Amino acid sequence: MTKVNISKQLRTSSLAVTASILALAIPAASLTADDNSAAPGSVFDLSYWKITLPTDDDGDSKPDEISVKAIQDYFHSDFFYLNDEGRMVFAAPNKAPTTANSTNTRSELRQMLRGANTRIGTHEPGNNFAVEARKSSDKFGAIGGKMEATLRVDHVSMNAGDPSKRPAYSAVVGQIHALKYKSTRSGFGYGNEPIKIYYKKFPDHETGSVFWTYERNLEKDDPDRTDLVVPVFGYTWDNREDPGANGIALGEDFSYTINVHRNTMYLTFHNERLGTVQQTRSLVRGADAKDNPYSYGGDSLYFKAGIYNQCSTRTGTSMWYAGCPGTGNWEQDKADGNYAQASFSKLVIDPSTPPE
Repeated sequence: MTKVNISKQLRTSSLAVTASILALAIPAASLTADDNSAAPGSVFDLSYWKITLPTDDDGDSKPDEISVKAIQDYFHSDFFYLNDEGRMVFAAPNKAPTTANSTNTRSELRQMLRGANTRIGTHEPGNNFAVEARKSSDKFGAIGGKMEATLRVDHVSMNAGDPSKRPAYSAVVGQIHALKYKSTRSGFGYGNEPIKIYYKKFPDHETGSVFWTYERNLEKDDPDRTDLVVPVFGYTWDNREDPGANGIALGEDFSYTINVHRNTMYLTFHNERLGTVQQTRSLVRGADAKDNPYSYGGDSLYFKAGIYNQCSTRTGTSMWYAGCPGTGNWEQDKADGNYAQASFSKLVIDPSTPPE
């Protein structure tokens, strides 16, 4: 198979090699429908990504991570592979190892602006991006950035212990994450997310909804640190009506673009049937009176893409704990419908561009 590298633009600084990689899937004609043994890196350029998987093959009680260097030839036949259409598939069961600050499983890429240059630390400025207004923004791997994806959600968990919890039957397919700082005296570094793109579909509904959330950038114990929800196709997570023709079906393609240019996040969503939706959000001015007045203006940021299963098996009073069933045995959980999966036909990371 031929690797397609559509474009590569590099911006240099004293700290980092910046990211500008376009990765576009092409049909993989040599694969069969049952062959999950092809590495996505054989088609997609993954030179600026690492991945976290819902596995613990090394037995360290943490989810496995595959480095930028290793991911080029890597696949997992259950959770990360190239399918017969040349799509990059991500899957995550409800029950599996999770990262330290989450109760949700994931098969998810993490942007690594440093590429394979491990002399630059993961949390150092050279491996992350910032808005233009941030102090010393010129020391970062990039100022802003743009991620574009075309995908379909193949499956979300069909079961939830508490269907009334917002994350039940949902998954995140793209996000920007902020680093968590050792000291937050500056008013930043809480490790929150200025955007998470959700797909949610109730089991008895014809279609699901696509929406995104903006997390008020406040410390963990602040009661106002909640997610502001913006609908795109269909409804948000609080509306239990079937979106019908206004929603997106499982297996139906849609695309998103997150373009952080200078100090603003410009969003574009598209579906062939439903058309295009464009939205904006400042990242240096609070979203409302309860938000950090400077939004994410002092944070270090990075893109993520893949499948971040929101159907946590944990129970409790938190809105995030939907008590979703799972055994930890992939074959059983897959047969029971207790997993999430998405297939990407396009993934692009590039420098930001002025809004049209």
